[in-house]
Amino acid sequence: MEPISLILTALVAGAVAASKDVAEKGVKDAYEGLKALIKRRFADNNGAKVVLEEHEKDPETYEVPLKKKLTEAAIDRDAEILRAAEEVLKQDDPEGFKEGKYNTTVTVAGDVFGVAGTNTGTVNVGNVNKGK
Repeated sequence: MEPISLILTALVAGAVAASKDVAEKGVKDAYEGLKALIKRRFADNNGAKVVLEEHEKDPETYEVPLKKKLTEAAIDRDAEILRAAEEVLKQDDPEGFKEGKYNTTVTVAGDVFGVAGTNTGTVNVGNVNKGK
């Protein structure tokens, strides 16, 4: 699952859980934490904050505008927000999380040198033919 999709999935799961009177406290708390982090990143963008709040009321209608606002703010590259989104999904669907349903994917192409981290380990990627 791509990072932006992971965040959107967590926001939908959290919004659904928040709308229920009997939702587990862990899901609601994790969702509120995720929203707080995103709102902090949207601090100077009132339009984005409104879209986030409207998404909570009507996720289907506001998914595309929210995805655009999240992408513009590079939220999908924020490790703390990704961890918070994972926590929402872990609380909401522990079995699916355990089975890897919500793993994020990283696509690497071209001349790349760097380090990519995951929740299960670190993979070093480098171009050994550099200079050819």
